[in-house]
Amino acid sequence: MNWAGFLQSLLVTVHLRQIMGHGSFRISITEEQEAGVWVGTINSTFSPPYQLLTEDYIRMDQKTGEIYTTNHRLDRETLCPDQRQGEECIIPHGIVAFVGPDKMVVKFTVIVEDINDNIPHFDNPNIHISVPENVPVGTSFQLDDLAKDRDAGRNGQLQYHLEGAEGFFTVIVEEEDEMAVLFLVVQQPLDREMSNVHAMVLVASDCGSVSLTATATLLVKVTDIDDNCPKFTPDSLQHVNITADSGRGTDVAMVRATDIDLGFNADIIYSFSPRLSDRAKELFVLDSQTGQISLRVDLHSDNASERGEEVVLKVLASDPVGYCTPADTQVTVSLLPVPRPGIKIRFLAEHQNQTVMLLENQTSIVLAVLELPVDTSLFQGSSSLSIEGDVPFSLSAQSGKYLLSTSKPLDYETNSEYHVSVVMRNGGVTQGYSRSVIRVLVIDVNDNAPQFLQDHYHMGVKENNAPGAVILTVKAQDADSKLNGKITYRLGSTSQTKAAIFKINSVTGELTVSASLDREQQDVYELTVLAKDSGTPPLESAAMVTITVLDQNDNAPIFHTPHFFFFIPENIPPLAQVGKVGVSDADIGLNGKVAVRVVNGSDGLFVIDNAQGTLRCTSDLDREKQDRYDLVLQATDNGHPSSLTSVAKVTVLIEDVNDNRPKVILPSSNLSCLPVSIATATGTMVTKIYAVDEDSGSNSEITYTIVAQEPPESNLDPSSSPFKLDARTGNLTLAQKLVVNDKGMHHLYIVVSDGGKPVPLQTNVWVNLLVNDSLEPCHIDTLPKLPLPYTTMTRSVSPTCNEWENKLVFVVGLGMLGISLCLFLVTVVLYFKTSRRTQKQKRGVNKGNQIPLRIHETYYAGEESK
Repeated sequence: MNWAGFLQSLLVTVHLRQIMGHGSFRISITEEQEAGVWVGTINSTFSPPYQLLTEDYIRMDQKTGEIYTTNHRLDRETLCPDQRQGEECIIPHGIVAFVGPDKMVVKFTVIVEDINDNIPHFDNPNIHISVPENVPVGTSFQLDDLAKDRDAGRNGQLQYHLEGAEGFFTVIVEEEDEMAVLFLVVQQPLDREMSNVHAMVLVASDCGSVSLTATATLLVKVTDIDDNCPKFTPDSLQHVNITADSGRGTDVAMVRATDIDLGFNADIIYSFSPRLSDRAKELFVLDSQTGQISLRVDLHSDNASERGEEVVLKVLASDPVGYCTPADTQVTVSLLPVPRPGIKIRFLAEHQNQTVMLLENQTSIVLAVLELPVDTSLFQGSSSLSIEGDVPFSLSAQSGKYLLSTSKPLDYETNSEYHVSVVMRNGGVTQGYSRSVIRVLVIDVNDNAPQFLQDHYHMGVKENNAPGAVILTVKAQDADSKLNGKITYRLGSTSQTKAAIFKINSVTGELTVSASLDREQQDVYELTVLAKDSGTPPLESAAMVTITVLDQNDNAPIFHTPHFFFFIPENIPPLAQVGKVGVSDADIGLNGKVAVRVVNGSDGLFVIDNAQGTLRCTSDLDREKQDRYDLVLQATDNGHPSSLTSVAKVTVLIEDVNDNRPKVILPSSNLSCLPVSIATATGTMVTKIYAVDEDSGSNSEITYTIVAQEPPESNLDPSSSPFKLDARTGNLTLAQKLVVNDKGMHHLYIVVSDGGKPVPLQTNVWVNLLVNDSLEPCHIDTLPKLPLPYTTMTRSVSPTCNEWENKLVFVVGLGMLGISLCLFLVTVVLYFKTSRRTQKQKRGVNKGNQIPLRIHETYYAGEESK
């Protein structure tokens, strides 16, 4: 919570009773107002001065009490998304003002009033509904596709009407359980045969002062019922002539009725009238499905050739259910007598009942030998035979006779039956009674392989389909007949091996899949479908089927590991890469497009760069404040209809950088002083130098080194100092027996260094020891001046300084250090030689005068103090 929010809550709590006592002020603001719009005043209710506690949504003139809008946009739909009809939209955060000289507390209730700024919309722009054509007028059908409007009150109240209904339909809105329900009402009788689809526009309008509308296409499909009976056309009456020598099976006539219904309702059954004469029943037969009338017997064996005859056939057309009165028509058949004398025919080809049967595709086949009538006295002049019409047959004269043969190979698929009319001519004139008709039936042979409607079928199937579903129906056609044209389907052997889950119905060609498909396992299947007829030998053809498995969002994103570990230095620059976050999704397209984000609270220190797939750090890190961050990553795909997510953990470990100098705890000051008894035994710990380093690892490993000491003459040989410093523990012990010459103040200049790489950081400290016969407290006011080689170092790292020296001093010091290095080395050599000789003499003189040294425990720290 920020300070303003905290203060507001505190003031509201403290002055709650005052608020209840002094009341509140209600103000209404129309949404979407610009900043600075005047919305009201409180000067008529409360006296000045005025002070508004928060000015997020409104601001107040402190002198006049005038209230204005602010830059904070008021959107009612955002502020009150769940507002019900009749409710007010009140800003959820309380607004408090101080008014009057006594700072009376007044609570503001800000009501956001709706404006008509949202257009109604349909989720489904195309609405389909089916209505039977016999539905009674006034019947209503509920429409589930209502429009939506985010506005409130009348601005969100919708009205509906239809455009283009042409009086057949209207819509009404009714209230059910406080919800609006839309119904489509039938206004006029429907007739599918007149119009099977009614296309209209459903218009939804809100009740705002300026009405906004939305539209959707409403398609009403009128379904068929069996409400029409079969009918014959007025010109269906027929009068046909056939010769009295026609054979059995000869087609006589065909009747055709119509029924304007659909599907099964349009089926028609043909039959002869029950009042049909026995003669008609004896001679003719009717196909109930096609309406084809043909001869039941051979007329030449029925003595019809001797006489003419007329037979009347009354044909009825009925619907399969039998609800309708049958329609009727009439066919009059005249049997014409065969003229005599006639042409004599002797068949050479296979024949039956005066009908020749020929296999297709044969060349130059002789059908029969034809002779002129024996009694030619009836004719004058020369007589000859000829064929009428354009048929693939020819006559050739040989020794007064004629050979009837084929002029080209016959094709069953082109024409399966011929009626060859042979006439006798005399002087170019055709004698009507000298005519013979030879019926030729072409017998089918298996010369046509099945042909698929498509050479290559492409089909998309969504994965996770229901097993056993029909995914495709292939279709092949064969121009041959009967068994030669009977087709069976099967899958090629390669297809069966690669995709055994696919089956095909051998009769219908329906291709089914017996298992649920998984696109991630296999996304394309290539099948070969074979169509084979039943001829001898059978013929076969093939078609390719490519089945593409369409992706569904059935795979959640997967992180490459459930827990990522990254190590980064604490001085990593902002937006530097922390590590790669590997995530993948087996789906494709939007279903496989993944976005990763950090979902737990990390104060925005870490973000995901989805373009690079990396975790990045947004600001500086300090291992000494926090050395570990545990994050939770969420990966979300863009799948439809809903996205899938997964999570992974990330642990970011901050590696130490040597950015902290050692901090000396003991001694607490460079001016502290410790008395040491001259009688202190050798090996006794005099004091302890204790320092800490906030870094870790080798960066925090501290070593202690005496680099200079006072009195000055001891600097010539540091090893001659009676005090010894442990580089690791910082324990300062008495290395040798104190003698009289050791009395006095000893200043030890100690450098505390960490183990950082490549350059360690250092801090220095003075340890001041007063060697004396007594342990009376001591103190010092000033520190000795360091020898030249240590002066610069002392100024740059001393914990008592604030490191205010600039770099220029440091550079000058280095230069002076280089110049004096040679002189210093010579001085050290001479000092060591002189110091050793002097200390040996002192030890011999003072060996019996040592006094035990009392150690002050208050100077100890670390392991020794525990």
